[in-house]
Amino acid sequence: MLEIIDLDKKIEKDEYHTVILQLQHKLGELQRQARELKLPVIIVFEGLEAAGKGTLINDLILPMDPRVFNVYATYAPNEEERRRPFLWRFWIKTPARGRIAIFDRSWYRRVLNDRVDGKVRRKRLNNIYEEINYFEEQLADDGNVIIKFFLHISKEEQKKRFKRLEENPSTSWRVTKEDWKHYQQYERYLKAADQMIEKTDSSYAPWTIIEAHDRRYAIVKILKTVIRALQESIDSKQRKEEEKHRPLVMEECSITSQVSSLRTSILDKIDLSKAMEKAEYKVKLKQYQDRIRELEHELYIRRVPVIIVYEGWDAAGKGGNIRRITENLDPRGYGVVPTAAPNDIEKAHHYLWRFWKEIPKAGHITIFDRSWYGRVLVERIEGFCSVEEWKRAYKEVNEMEEHLHSFGAVIVKFWMHIDKEEQLRRFKEREEQPHKQWKITDEDWRNREKWEPYKRAVEDMLFKTSTSYAPWTIVESNSKLFARIKTLETVIKAIENKLKHLG
Repeated sequence: MLEIIDLDKKIEKDEYHTVILQLQHKLGELQRQARELKLPVIIVFEGLEAAGKGTLINDLILPMDPRVFNVYATYAPNEEERRRPFLWRFWIKTPARGRIAIFDRSWYRRVLNDRVDGKVRRKRLNNIYEEINYFEEQLADDGNVIIKFFLHISKEEQKKRFKRLEENPSTSWRVTKEDWKHYQQYERYLKAADQMIEKTDSSYAPWTIIEAHDRRYAIVKILKTVIRALQESIDSKQRKEEEKHRPLVMEECSITSQVSSLRTSILDKIDLSKAMEKAEYKVKLKQYQDRIRELEHELYIRRVPVIIVYEGWDAAGKGGNIRRITENLDPRGYGVVPTAAPNDIEKAHHYLWRFWKEIPKAGHITIFDRSWYGRVLVERIEGFCSVEEWKRAYKEVNEMEEHLHSFGAVIVKFWMHIDKEEQLRRFKEREEQPHKQWKITDEDWRNREKWEPYKRAVEDMLFKTSTSYAPWTIVESNSKLFARIKTLETVIKAIENKLKHLG
């Protein structure tokens, strides 16, 4: 496709001066509107070396308020970034609502430079395209405006620009051996770009090819594209805001909940009478804590990340359980992330953003005391997100966990299960013991009153997000001793299976 693009397109100087000020003023106006409407915007610049990305980005941001955008230059990943899933370093740079993130090269480096340089196996390519599409779709569904440019020049033009840069002492450093190597691989690079565009061009994140021989033509096309995308998104957001104020004709149909009630209960089948004698508990606790300490060291040597997720009823014993896993570990090799209600900064981003920031690097363990599943539990039940958002979340968390699995992470997820009577007993115990009173809040009692809606939400979560790569383990937690040993045993088994598979 790129081979047939007409690269001779240009705009004469008089015509350029006629339209450029109008476009710049319009862009400045739309950028302010987007900020007021809290629209997050992502603009991606990809293209051939020497196509003018830096110059055109500078032309683009000229009419913008510098307080509301960030420009990120993407280079080969450093040591810290190599030890994370490849999308991690981009997730943490996604913009807050009302801000603009501009990427001078992006996540597409993986299927362009890295592919041409032979750093990506061919059989892995389809997975990478899939992960990129998941990433962009999740951001678009959350309201991000995604605009992607591919800057195209001919091989002859690229050579001419390299030589011009080399002849100037102040710019010669910008042309590297790798640039000339890619020049020699021009046809391979173009083929890779063709496939990239074909695999990742979508309605929610479309590609625009920029004929970049003529700077004036290129910037006018870029400005027009950004203006059109912003205008369409602003109009759409305003329509949605107006629709919010219209009276609802009827509430959400209850057929779904009726059908759910007919499904066999997962939780009702759990045998909560399982228990363990203290003597057996002490022996196994020592044995398993010694073993997990050994595995922690091996995980570090083999560069395997481990993610442990705890969800469960209030007072189900998550905290005590986590302590038994960590108390014999080297504190330099693990972290515990307690998840509370999101703060204002976290609310301004995609709900997964705050969890991506905490994903462990290869060789480390991260334990989430509550997690991204809050979207389909507390946020669903308490109405902190829309029905559309929590229904979409099952697919989103499955995609995220699949990406983590593809990176090599061990993912262990626990639902700590107790019955309603045991929860009441523990609540009263906390109220009666001064050193435990801080553990019980009015919110705990309010949540208890919604036991049945929460139970339905939990069963939906278990049913829809237990996968081969990230299965749920339901832990019978009426007996704290039994629960602690079961979780330790489950974590150890998952890690041992992973290490055995690595050989």
